[in-house]
Parts: sequence; C-alpha cells; structure tokens
Amino acid sequence: MLDHLIYNAVLVTVNADFEIIDNGYIGIEDGRISCIGKGKDDADLPDARNRTDAKGGIVMPGLVNTHTHLPMTLFRGLADDLPLMTWLNDHIFPAEAAHINPESVYWSSLLACAEMILSGTTTCCDGYFHEDCVAEAVNAAGLRAVLGQGVIDFPAPGVPDPAKNIRTAQAFLQEWKEKSPLITPSIFCHSPYTCTEETLNAAKSAAGDNLFQIHAAETVQEREKILANHGMTPVAYLEKAGGLDRQTLLVHGVWIDAEEDDILVRCGAAISHNPASNMKLSSGVSPVPRFQKRGIKVGLGTDGPASSNTLDLFRAMDLAAKLQKVHLLDPTAADAESIIRIATIEGAEAIGLGQLTGSLEPGKQADIILLDMEKPHLQPLYSPASHIVYAARGADVTHVMVAGRFLLRDRILLTLEPDEIFRKMEKLADSVKRH
Repeated sequence: MLDHLIYNAVLVTVNADFEIIDNGYIGIEDGRISCIGKGKDDADLPDARNRTDAKGGIVMPGLVNTHTHLPMTLFRGLADDLPLMTWLNDHIFPAEAAHINPESVYWSSLLACAEMILSGTTTCCDGYFHEDCVAEAVNAAGLRAVLGQGVIDFPAPGVPDPAKNIRTAQAFLQEWKEKSPLITPSIFCHSPYTCTEETLNAAKSAAGDNLFQIHAAETVQEREKILANHGMTPVAYLEKAGGLDRQTLLVHGVWIDAEEDDILVRCGAAISHNPASNMKLSSGVSPVPRFQKRGIKVGLGTDGPASSNTLDLFRAMDLAAKLQKVHLLDPTAADAESIIRIATIEGAEAIGLGQLTGSLEPGKQADIILLDMEKPHLQPLYSPASHIVYAARGADVTHVMVAGRFLLRDRILLTLEPDEIFRKMEKLADSVKRH
C-alpha cells in the first residue's frame, strides 16, 4: 500500500519525452515516487493510506530556483531603478554591513522560504554570508537546497577578516556535509572582480566535489574590466584560475561569446539564467537558446529579492520566454516546453541534483506541486505547458510536497508560521529604515 496517492490530475512529468497524462495519478512511498499511471475510477487506482484529489489540476515537478540570495528579502525594494555598481556599492554593500547578522539572516531566509513554498519552488540554490543560518532556516522549512557560503576579498558579514574567507567556507562544508538529507553544501564566490585569482583557485579547490557558484559575465563593464586587467574574457579567466568544471555554476552568463561557449562545452560548466534581475539592472540578455544548442546546461533563477523583488519562478518563466522572443525577433525562440525544462529538470542538473529531483519519474524524490486550474485566467485548458509558462502564477499553487512531505496543503503553510515571521521582519525593517 502506498503512503500517498495524488489522483485526478493533469500530470506534466517533464520526463525525457515531456509526457503529459490526463486523468493521471502519482503514488508516493518512503518519500519517493513509486508509480505513475492513468486512471479515473477507484478500480483503476492503487491503494494508499492517504489520498489527494487534484480536481483536474496540473501536477508537475517542484520548481528549481538555481540562483538566490535568500536573506536579501530584508532589502526588497530598498534601492530600485539604479545601475548595478551604484546599487551594489552605494546601497547594498553598506546595508549588508550594517544589518546582516545571524538573526537577520535566519528570519529573512524563513520569509524567503515561505515565499518560495507558496509559489511552487521545492529546490533552491543559494549563496550568501552566515550561510549556516540560511541552512537552519531552509532545513526548518523542509525545502531541498544547495547552499553556498559566500567568499569575497573584502570584509563581509560573519567574515570581517578576508584572510579567513576560505577557512569559513570549508567549515560550512564540513558542518552541513551530512547534517540534513535535503541540504547540499556549496561554496559561492561573489565574482571574478571581487575575488583574486588566488582566492578563486583556493575556493574552487576547497569546494572539491561540491558545487562552486560564481557571478560571471553579468555586465559589459565586468567583461571590459577583466579584459583590461587580465587580457582575457571572464570565462577564459575563470578557466585559467581553475574555476571551471562540471561542478561549476556560472550565474548570469550574459556577456559570453562563441569562443567562450567552446570553453564551457569543454569544461562542462553550467549557467544560471536570471532574466528578471538582468532586465531590471539593464545587464543584457543571456544567449540561452545558443547555450542550449551547444549542449551547455542552463537553469532558471530569480536572483535575490533585492534585485528581482520576487522569488516567484512562474513569473521568471514568463519573462525568460518572452525576453528571448523579443530580443531575437523570433516568436518560436524559447518555447514553453524548453522553459519548463530549465525551471525543473535542467535546473536540477545544473546544480547537481538531476538524479534526485526535477521530473516526475518512478524512483525520484517526491518533490511535487499542484496547481488549481479552477481560475478564470487558467480556463479553458488546451496546452498545460502554455498555461504553466504564460498564464499561471505562484498564487495558483495549492499543494507543495518535498521528499513525500507536504509543506503546503490547500494554500496553508505546514512547516512555517507566517505571522511570527512577519512580526520579526517588521522589527528588522524598522532598523533598516532608521539607519
């Protein structure tokens, strides 16, 4: 007998064939997907201790956010409509120095977790400081995550002495190596312009088999600076510093040329595409269709709430599709199916979790979300893929399950207390306003 059965669903499996099953069911046992099938009547359904009627809604893999800075919910809307370097140097870095501490990181991360669960994200890839506090929050929420301790060659929250940045990251890796089955530790270097080649090399070596994350090729100014200082492009520079292999995630990847594509193909590094922040900060358009044609892995990210303002990956999917269409003047670019893939299975592969999550297939972890289709903006239904990308939004998610455990049921959070989080965040925000 199954532990749980979800039935009466439109199953969007995101398997290799992108199979969609009407009147589908999915069985869960021991936290994993046990079976998938088609059946409408009780006689066609397997026995289960618990059952959830999807009521004709879409059931799909939980979304995978490949780039976040969860504690930056504290700075959502603090400094908008500014150039990237002005935004960073004049507003964000000073705010972090004044207000980021273990308490603020923990509660701001809990707020981010609530937002992600309520909008259908079951896995995230984060990079920040005091990442042990981020990990405690994410673990309490019950989400799956790859979490990276931040490394930068400047005094940073929790690491006032930059000489200790690698040591601090190594301690985080060791602490969370086997602490939770849902948390995979990582190292996050801020960027090739805020970390020396020595630091990049040391951080990558310290990461070992764990994911190594880094902002790279985000702006044309960054590209020009690295060309001027090192005589090579950002991707070539990272290769020289020993920072590229199959355990590397390059975040943004906007200003990358065809020769750099060759390097990425050779090294096997992946890209996290963040359309909302790239658009808002006028960084440019990442050549995602070109990457995909070359076989470079691409995942979808929101970036932090201070630069994109929301962690809703449904919004990010819509932006990712339309941005490529208008940029390339090609309505067939970035079709709905390909966008769903980068938000699920390909994103999971980009952060090293493709064997666990990202698709609905027997043997995989039961990371599942359910969308309520009984909404005016989701009727009528001709193409589930089209609706997911162009019509649905995070608020349409009614149920969220991670590893067979419900985190959200009928829009009610089961692992977090939102009222308590809101009260804490109000106090933290008051401190930011007074500064």
